[in-house]
Amino acid sequence: MELGIYTFVENTPDSETGDKRTPVQRVRHLIEEAELADSLGLDVFAIGEHHREEYIASAPSVLLSAIAGRTKNIRLSSAVTVLGSEDSVRVFQQFATLDLISNGRAEIMAGRGSFIESFPLFGFDLNDYDELFAENLDLLLTLRENEIVDWSGKHRAPIRGRGIYPRPLQQLLPVWIAVGGTPQSAYRAGGLGIPMALAIIGGYPEQFKPFADLHRKGAEDHNRPKPAVSINSHGFIAETSQEAADIAYPAFKQTMDKIGRERGWAPMSRSQFDASITLRGANVVGSPQQVIDKILYQHEIFGHDRFLLQMSVGSVPHDKMLRSIELFAAEVAPVIRKELKSTVRDYQISASI
Repeated sequence: MELGIYTFVENTPDSETGDKRTPVQRVRHLIEEAELADSLGLDVFAIGEHHREEYIASAPSVLLSAIAGRTKNIRLSSAVTVLGSEDSVRVFQQFATLDLISNGRAEIMAGRGSFIESFPLFGFDLNDYDELFAENLDLLLTLRENEIVDWSGKHRAPIRGRGIYPRPLQQLLPVWIAVGGTPQSAYRAGGLGIPMALAIIGGYPEQFKPFADLHRKGAEDHNRPKPAVSINSHGFIAETSQEAADIAYPAFKQTMDKIGRERGWAPMSRSQFDASITLRGANVVGSPQQVIDKILYQHEIFGHDRFLLQMSVGSVPHDKMLRSIELFAAEVAPVIRKELKSTVRDYQISASI
């Protein structure tokens, strides 16, 4: 199993002091986090696209390019690229360029996005939300498979016999589809033979098994090899379960309560948070052994090939973040790799063809 980290580069005030890092400080901390993850042998570092005040990640490919110059082995992915409000040609060109900078370590994780700010920002109609994503995904897959492109759609000017450059170092630039709560998306990804990143940030993991089943069925129905699956979850690691919860809870609450005010959720209580970090809960927060147990428990359900952890659900102290990454790489990863010896990298690329 591949193990990695994803982030939206949150920059919220410290929940206790109210202090906030400058954007320059937050980006420097981000690069330090990625350098550490790479030096300790984690497999993936991913950055999600957002267009909100509390995130410094409106241009993941730029941040990932900066990280590429400071790392050697770790794969660099978006998490996610909000494809419905993007130009697929520019997405392909940016990540092909990242692939060249990183010597073949770039990936695209494409999704609909959990926030809608990018649609009015870039002049798109939310009524076209699903149609835009499907069309842009079709174009993106066409671009990665063809140097000279003939393509037409409803929402973008056609491309008639144009070359799309640069081409990536990898023969096929890896594309994953991020899925939250839409069964059709899981089936479609499987039908296209594309790996799926399944976000589990609430509820119980077993509730999401039908998405993995639909993904597999889509592949079978379209005579595709079984594509890879990633589980993406919120979490945090410290030496003890109590320390991990005490560090993570204030940041989690601040972030989730803000989103809740926008979407009509009740504020998060400590008892709700504590329930979410039990073995069957959604949040992967705890000591290294608890995190090991949770990843292996979920693997019994999904048989997944990759696990990505979002440790920055809200702002936590930078030294605590670095320690969480160290524990993930040094104490969790070796046990998981020993227990689950299969790898996804070569398999994932072949499954995407």
